[in-house]
Amino acid sequence: MTAWIVLPVSLAAFSITGIWIVYAMAVMNHHVCPVENWSYNVTCTEETAKPGFPKTCCTIQDIPLISKCGSYPPESCLFSLVGNVGAFMVVLVCLLRYAQIIEHRNHCWLNTSGLVSGCTNAVGLVMVGNFQVDHAKTLHYVGAGAAFPAGILFVCLQCLLTYRVAVTALDYWMAHVRVALATGALITLVLISFLIEYGWKMMNKCVLQIFLDMGCLFVLAV
Repeated sequence: MTAWIVLPVSLAAFSITGIWIVYAMAVMNHHVCPVENWSYNVTCTEETAKPGFPKTCCTIQDIPLISKCGSYPPESCLFSLVGNVGAFMVVLVCLLRYAQIIEHRNHCWLNTSGLVSGCTNAVGLVMVGNFQVDHAKTLHYVGAGAAFPAGILFVCLQCLLTYRVAVTALDYWMAHVRVALATGALITLVLISFLIEYGWKMMNKCVLQIFLDMGCLFVLAV
C-alpha cells in the first residue's frame, strides 16, 4: 500500500501541469489573454493575428479563467483529457483510501460517505472537462457545482477518519496536516465564490482565479 502514495502526488502534478499547458495553448491561439494583462476594453477592433504572440487587445470575454481556456480546440481536447484522466485517478485514490480504512477499522458510514463524495467529485470533473462553458454552460456549471463541494466534503471526511484510525504520534501529526489542507481548500472555495460574485470590484479576477483554482486542485489531490 505504501507504494500507492505516488498516485495522489501524480494526480496533483498531472492536473496542475495539464491545466497550465491548456492555458498556454489558449493564449497562443488568441482564445484568451495572458494572466499578466491588467487592462481590458469594452470592445476591440479587428487585429491581425500574430502566431506565437498573445493578443494585444482584450475584452472581458478574454479573461483566462480555467473553464474559458478549455473552451475551444485544440486546447479543449487536452482540457477534456485532463478532466477524464484526473477523474479516473480520483476514483483510484478514493478506492485505495476506502480499502486502507477498512484494513484498520471495520466498515463505517464515514468511510462509505468518503467514497461516495470522492466519486461524485470525479463525475463532476468529467462533466467540467467534457462540457465546455461556452457550448454547454449549464452542464459545465452543474459539474463544477458537484466537483468542488464534493471534493471538500471528501477531504473533511478523511480528516475525521484519520483521527479515528490514528494510533501513533505520526498518525496524529498526519491528521493535523490533513485538517490544515482541508481548511485551506475550504477557504480557497469560498474565495473563488467571492471572486465570481464580486470579481472586478476590488482585484484582478483572472490572476487570482487561476491561482486559486490551481491551489484547490492541489489540495484536493493531496
